[in-house]
Amino acid sequence: MRQALALAGLLVLTGFAVAGPTGLLAWNESATVLEQREAQIAALTEKRDELRNRVDMLDPDAADPDLVGELLRSNLNVVHPDEVVITLDEQ
Repeated sequence: MRQALALAGLLVLTGFAVAGPTGLLAWNESATVLEQREAQIAALTEKRDELRNRVDMLDPDAADPDLVGELLRSNLNVVHPDEVVITLDEQ
C-alpha cells in the first residue's frame, strides 16, 4: 500500500514537472512570450527615439525651421502667400 502511494506521489510530481505552471512545457511557452516581448520592446524603443528626436527638433531655443513649417502647414493650414496648394478631389 505504501509503495502504491509513493508511486502515485512520484507520478504526480513528475506530471507537475512536465506540465505544471513552471514545468517544461510552460518553460517553452515562456521563452516564446519572452521573444515576443523583446521584439515589442525593440519597436517601442525605436518609436521612442524617433519621438525624442522630434521633440529635440522643436526645442523653443533652437527649433528646426523645416519641422515648424511642416507642423504649421499640417495642423493650422497656414501657407506662405507665394505657395500653391494642390488638393486632390475624391470622386
